[in-house]
Amino acid sequence: MMKNKNLLIGLCSVPLLLSISTSMTAQDLRERTYYYEILEPRHEPKPEIKGFATERIKENLDRGLTATPSANGKGIYLSWRLLEQDGTDTSFHLYRSANGKTQRLSKNPIKNTCDFVDQTPVSGKATYWICALDKKKKVIDTSSKLDVDCSLLRNYQSIKLNRNIKAGKIAVADLNGDGIYDYIIRTPEKNVDPGMPGTLDGSTYQIEAYLSDGTFLWSKDLGQGIEPGVWYSPFIAYDFNGDGKAEIALKTAPETTKRNEKGRVDSGEEYLSVWDGMTGKEITRVDWPERNDRYGNLVRQNRNQIGMAYLDGKTPYILACRGTYKLMTVDAWQLKDNKLERAWRWDGDEENPVVRSMGSHNMVCGDVDEDGKDEILLGSCMLDDNGTLLWSTGLGHPDKIYLTDIDPDRPGMEVFLCLEPWHENGRGVCVVDARTGQPVWNIGHKTFHVGDGMVADFDPVHKGLECFASEDRKGGSTDKYLLSADGKPLGKNEEVPSCRNWAWWDGDLLRETFKGDDNRWGASSSSNGRSLSIVKWKGETLTQGIEGDILMIADLYGDWREEIITALPGEIRIYTTNLPAKDRRTTLMQDGIYRSYVAHRSMGYPQAPVPSYYLGE
Repeated sequence: MMKNKNLLIGLCSVPLLLSISTSMTAQDLRERTYYYEILEPRHEPKPEIKGFATERIKENLDRGLTATPSANGKGIYLSWRLLEQDGTDTSFHLYRSANGKTQRLSKNPIKNTCDFVDQTPVSGKATYWICALDKKKKVIDTSSKLDVDCSLLRNYQSIKLNRNIKAGKIAVADLNGDGIYDYIIRTPEKNVDPGMPGTLDGSTYQIEAYLSDGTFLWSKDLGQGIEPGVWYSPFIAYDFNGDGKAEIALKTAPETTKRNEKGRVDSGEEYLSVWDGMTGKEITRVDWPERNDRYGNLVRQNRNQIGMAYLDGKTPYILACRGTYKLMTVDAWQLKDNKLERAWRWDGDEENPVVRSMGSHNMVCGDVDEDGKDEILLGSCMLDDNGTLLWSTGLGHPDKIYLTDIDPDRPGMEVFLCLEPWHENGRGVCVVDARTGQPVWNIGHKTFHVGDGMVADFDPVHKGLECFASEDRKGGSTDKYLLSADGKPLGKNEEVPSCRNWAWWDGDLLRETFKGDDNRWGASSSSNGRSLSIVKWKGETLTQGIEGDILMIADLYGDWREEIITALPGEIRIYTTNLPAKDRRTTLMQDGIYRSYVAHRSMGYPQAPVPSYYLGE
């Protein structure tokens, strides 16, 4: 039976709500009409999705061998990937070739970690490579080689941009099929929100692509039809056609589109385009979900996102999404034979009952019901793989959403929600079951406008991931909240860490944070030349001198721990750890939900990625 007991309450309270002052919040009180729980939707069934792929299309990653000065500055620290196809008995030898001499550096096979310190490095150029061995010590892989100049090594790789401009967004994907992640950036860092005045200077965005070694590939201007803001210009990079090379999917508009006297684009055609990753040439395009009054005014209409999901468990589909605060729609497309074929359209108004106002500022896709196919977490609602509603909490628009195994003592995954609308009943900060949407726990008191949140294990005393959130002052409060994985209060205000950027950096399973980081929404928040430090919560400083604004946190190469991509004028940097590992784990990028978070980092508001499983002490 449909569970929407709050529907009558929500409908009857609208006149009262409309009489309340909204001076402290951007919330449209009429949107609360749709705040009712739907755990057993009554929609018409849709057919099972079947894409073109006969087996799951996967990234063909290499070992990701990387080198950086060791922590004591006397050696060279090297690390590499453990892949999902490796067995528990897989081990490694590390070799170096320099000055005409080749030698094996590892005395015994390396089997407990995926790192090594070369204690006697040469002063000039050298080539390192690893040999993977099976349980019988037979060589099974020697493909990963790394050429370095030992005298020039730093703890980051520098990619010089084609212009002296600062990147505002970045995507990572393998553009040329060599098993190494390449970089697709959007410049400049400027961001105009739909709720802000339009830009009158005619500025536009450019998309640029660089190979992993810094080779510049191409640059394309999005033109006047795409306003320079996060919600007008979503893009994502992934191998959508299964050829081993990534494409770029993005929202575009005709070159002839003009902006009005306020600097806005309020009419005209809009497209979902797919570009070739190596050339930037358009492969195909179709119409983007069209504007209409059901989305609300122009501010509400211009909320666009793009995503990727394995809807049949094998084929990566492109998701073109419009609407957050009122109407919400999603089109699902597969790229087959260089043409886009639509699998389904989800329109929240066609659900029974209607689903509106449940969108977030990002999305994540993953298999929550264990059928081998991805579901789509749009915010306070989850779509099934066939384009029907799986559940809706009815709690309204969340500013942050996290899908992972928060509480290892509970079966399955959970969703942590941080809600912008005020809630008297405690559900403004809450956890629900990812499969069913059933409430698990909530904060237990009124919240006003929860604008940020995060889940991370940073305190080994408490089992599971800590859940923390902060109020946005626009709601009239600046309170911060810290709760355990099972919802017990752990702290408030100054006891609560920043919700922004977290990374697995040292050798343990606790996640680290950044000191000096004021970058909530992406590189548009300038660090003004300040450098960041990576620190343990209430503990030691691990690494200093991280320069630039954080664009992305992801396990891009080396062992399972994460890299930090930052933006500086004319440059991006990829920082990597040189702290010795304590164990080895399969690369996080081969976990579906973690990879989904990383893929979606190039659009919407940034969130630190988390995997499908519990990763903590």
